[in-house]
Amino acid sequence: MKVQRYRFLKHTADAKFQAFGNTLEEAFSNAALATASLMWEWASIKKKVKRTIEIQGKDIKQLLVVFLEEILFLWDVQRFVLGGVKDLVILQNKNAYTLNAVFTGDINKGEYVTFGDVKAVTYNEMEIREVNGFQVQVVVDI
Repeated sequence: MKVQRYRFLKHTADAKFQAFGNTLEEAFSNAALATASLMWEWASIKKKVKRTIEIQGKDIKQLLVVFLEEILFLWDVQRFVLGGVKDLVILQNKNAYTLNAVFTGDINKGEYVTFGDVKAVTYNEMEIREVNGFQVQVVVDI
């Protein structure tokens, strides 16, 4: 049975989605794919380029925001189009959370169709909870 990665919810001005996973790491990975799907068809991206991600957040919500903003940063600066997330690990220390992952994708030199931009990831209506696995809810400014 194929598990639902993410779904979009109705929102007045922005885009809102929930991403799911058996683990918190899988839910974060699927949130990354949902974010990318607002800008390009992530499943069609050739996985020729890797970007190692190492980030920190003071709490789990900040970690999710910083993680998803990394996709926007790589797109804005390098034209990197995300096609997948590998080897994602989340660790909690005393004062912070850390996340390590590998983004796979390509540099868009015009061969990939893009449709719109995500301007920012918000804390508005953000939820991270454990329910039959994990679920994260995110609103992004488009």
